[in-house]
Amino acid sequence: MPVEITPRDYSLVGRDTKLAEEHGLANAEWYACAISRPRLKQLMQRRDGPAIRDTLIWFALLIGTGTLGYLTWHTWWAVLPFAAYGVLYGTSSDSRWHESLHRTAFKTTWMNDALYEVASFMILRESVPWRWSHTRHHTDTIIVGRDPEIAAPRPPDLVGMALAAFALKGGPKEIYKMGLHSLGRLTPAEATYIPDEERHKVYRNARIYLLIYLAVIAAAVGARSFLPLMYIGLPSFYGAWLGLVFGLTQHAGLAEDVLDHRLNCRTVRMNFVCRYLYWNMNYHVEHHMFPMVPYHALAALHQEIKDDMPTPYGSILEAYREIIPALLRQRKDPTYFVKRQLPRTATPVTAPLDVLAQPGR
Repeated sequence: MPVEITPRDYSLVGRDTKLAEEHGLANAEWYACAISRPRLKQLMQRRDGPAIRDTLIWFALLIGTGTLGYLTWHTWWAVLPFAAYGVLYGTSSDSRWHESLHRTAFKTTWMNDALYEVASFMILRESVPWRWSHTRHHTDTIIVGRDPEIAAPRPPDLVGMALAAFALKGGPKEIYKMGLHSLGRLTPAEATYIPDEERHKVYRNARIYLLIYLAVIAAAVGARSFLPLMYIGLPSFYGAWLGLVFGLTQHAGLAEDVLDHRLNCRTVRMNFVCRYLYWNMNYHVEHHMFPMVPYHALAALHQEIKDDMPTPYGSILEAYREIIPALLRQRKDPTYFVKRQLPRTATPVTAPLDVLAQPGR
């Protein structure tokens, strides 16, 4: 007889939350590749220069493509500049949001915080809740019942992933939460990780976000044109598709409930343009293992620890040749996951794979 498998509870207040705590997976100690302290300290040095350069280029590209969109509005030629503007706005803001959240993009704190607020608005992620959510993601990466940012639960929601290509799943949820926060309320999950002293900032920022969106909508109505919304609001949706392509390479189809980032993260080689748009987050194992290393030093960090790491995927296409079959198989068999192979030079895995995802649990 087939073994009955109890579905996992991916909420932060359910059965698997308690199981993770009981099995010592919450706030646990993670494996880290060996690297000398002087070299790691050198790699962790923050600098303003690279991020100032890359941010100025980013804003210049946004202004340039936005201007071309304005000049070609009411013609089919407008599709091209707005397609580029959308990716710069709705996808590149994700990596800028991420690095400035860690406060590693710049050496100067206020620069990190300023970019974080701008990028948070652009990507429809309220800055305060997501700062604490992402902190939990790093503390309990892909630990079921603890990580609020698991993008591909088992069995995967393939329809939801398709909708996520244009933020049609997460976007409306974030707008709903903005409305909830503007009324001075949190979701039950948010109440588990947002400190009491930070909650007034959540409510304040939600009201600011909503006022900006209402002003843009009013401008569009007044001008009897969608053009204002093509610059603020809609690009968070029509420009999100490449962010999904990048994002699913991070963890989708890999092990849950392990304390080794080599097993639940991917490092994927990408071309120069993708690395710029993604700010080197393709070095995702390295980032999770040493999150205080700035994006511009991740390639060098990879060279230092590569002998203790799985072989990087040669391209985005190579990664998806593994991800797509894995997700399809997980639709029928939620216990299945891709087991990353370590080289002979690597320190072997000592923790069990998917400790909580065994049949009958």
